[in-house]
Amino acid sequence: MFSTGQWIFAGCFVVAFVILMIISYRKDLKLHRKYYKGSIFILIGFIVFVGLLFVLKSYLHP
Repeated sequence: MFSTGQWIFAGCFVVAFVILMIISYRKDLKLHRKYYKGSIFILIGFIVFVGLLFVLKSYLHP
């Protein structure tokens, strides 16, 4: 399906992309702490909401 060269390119691209994302995140860490304080509670609330939907679907499905 994919040639060896395509797999090598994809692997190099993923590695480079992840490294650049880590570097970019580290540069903006101070800004993230200042402007996105408390956003972890939004994430937790969203995960709980999706979990409740899954539980309700499991119990109400015949």
